[in-house]
Amino acid sequence: MDVFEAIKKRRSVRKYQNRDVEEEKLKRVLEAARLAPSARNRQEWRFIVVRSKDMKEKLVKEASPHQPFMLQAPVIIVAYVLDKNYIMRCGVPAHYIDVAIALTHIHLQAVEEGLGTCWIGSFYQDKVKEVLNLPEEAEVIQLMTLGYPDEDPAPRSRLPLEEIVRYY
Repeated sequence: MDVFEAIKKRRSVRKYQNRDVEEEKLKRVLEAARLAPSARNRQEWRFIVVRSKDMKEKLVKEASPHQPFMLQAPVIIVAYVLDKNYIMRCGVPAHYIDVAIALTHIHLQAVEEGLGTCWIGSFYQDKVKEVLNLPEEAEVIQLMTLGYPDEDPAPRSRLPLEEIVRYY
């Protein structure tokens, strides 16, 4: 599959098969994140792979109670940073952009592996840190579910290029 095909095929999956993700597939997905670019090559992202049923239940019930579908996913990836201090010359904190790029790599490699993902921004920062015993300086950027889809969501509508692109 080429990259453009993976981009077109990508969906937010909220129903997962009761099937584990093979270790080699998980490693390739995580390797895709490791290879992502980052500002000044700082690579400040960190990931926690949550597979334990007990830990997933605790994470969802205490930190993301509005997303119960997450419990169906065999894997929840928690993306966080410890160093939030680098601000790019344009005035934007680099860690938000860098983690988003790394998670996009995860997202697209997951498609290649026949897996589905869903970005989760609906969580309580302090609770995630508490459940996962993260230090105070950590900032959790996103959670992402990962597993074999048990649904094939229809494509969502997208604005036409003419509405989102300007040329000079």
